[in-house]
Amino acid sequence: MFQVKPGETVAITTDFGSDTTIVDSLFVAAQNAGGLPLILRIPKAKKDSQAGMNDWPHQALTAALSNVDVWIEANSVVLLYSDIWETAMKENKKLRYLIIADSTITSLDRVFTGFDIQSLKKLLREVTAMAKAANKVRITSENGTDVSYEIDLNHAFDYDDGDYSQPKFGTAPGFVNIVPKLNSMNGNIVFDHLQHTEEGNSLEFIMKNGLISDVIGGKAAEAFKSYLASFEDENMYKISHNMLGLNPKVRELTGELVEDERIWGGVDFGFGHTSAMDMPPFGQEAKSHFDGVVINTSIYFDDIQLTDNGEVCHKDLRPLAESVLKSINA
Repeated sequence: MFQVKPGETVAITTDFGSDTTIVDSLFVAAQNAGGLPLILRIPKAKKDSQAGMNDWPHQALTAALSNVDVWIEANSVVLLYSDIWETAMKENKKLRYLIIADSTITSLDRVFTGFDIQSLKKLLREVTAMAKAANKVRITSENGTDVSYEIDLNHAFDYDDGDYSQPKFGTAPGFVNIVPKLNSMNGNIVFDHLQHTEEGNSLEFIMKNGLISDVIGGKAAEAFKSYLASFEDENMYKISHNMLGLNPKVRELTGELVEDERIWGGVDFGFGHTSAMDMPPFGQEAKSHFDGVVINTSIYFDDIQLTDNGEVCHKDLRPLAESVLKSINA
C-alpha cells in the first residue's frame, strides 16, 4: 500500500471514537516496516471538517501533519476538508494521505484485501478515460433515482486502487470520482444510505442546477433540512462530487460509509466542501461535507451505458470487470 521506507514518519490521527485496536495495529505495522509511527489523539469534534475546527488544537496539528510522510486519518469525526487538512495537503508535497475514518476491522478487510490491485487499476483507468471523453453523465436506479450532470474537464477525475506509494489524497480503493460541472446537476436522487439520517429512511433530494432544492421523506426529511440549515452555509446544499462504486468485495450496504461509497454498481454523491485540488482554482468552500449512496444503478456516459442495475454491461468494460471479480481471494 504505502511502501513505507525506513525512517519515514507515519502519523495516525485518532479521537475518542476511534478503534484503538486498529490504531495500535497500524502503529505496529508502520514500525515493522521501518517507519517512525506517531499517534495524534485529539478531541472528538461535534461536527466533521471545517465545522469542527474550534474543537481541535489546529495550529499544533497543522504543523505536525505538514511535516510527515504518511498520514492515516482514523478519526470518527473527520478532519478531511478542514483548514488543517487543506493546509497539510497543500504545503506537504511528499504527503501520502489515506482516510479510513471509523471503519471497523471487518469492513477494512473487505474493502482493502482479497482482490488483485492491478486488475482493479485497469478497470478504473478505463472508466476514467471514458468519463473524460463524455459530455454528460446520467444515473438511474429502480428506487426512483434519475439525475444527470455535465462533465467539466477542468475539474478533477480520480480513482483509488489500493496503491498509496506516491504523494496523493487517498481514500479506500474501488471507485472513480467525478466533480460535476458547476450548476449542471438536475433531477432526483433517492438515497439507500445517507449520512446523518437513521437507517431505514429513504430520503429524496430534488436537484436543480447543482443545488438541493428540496428534501422529501416525511419527518426524516424535515430533520435533515434542519441539519443542513444549522450550518447557515448555502454551499452545504451544493453537489461536490460523484463516485462510481466498483470495489469487487463490496456487494451490500453495511452502514459503514467508507465501504458503502464503493459498493459495486452503486454510486456516492458528496455535498458541501470541495477542495481546490478537485475544483480548481478556488474550490467550493463549505463548513462541512456529507455523502449519500444509491445502489444497483444504471450509469450512462452520454448515450453509452456502462452498468445495468448494478452490473457492468459495457462490452469493453465487462471483460475487465470479470477479471477483477475472478481475482477475489484467488
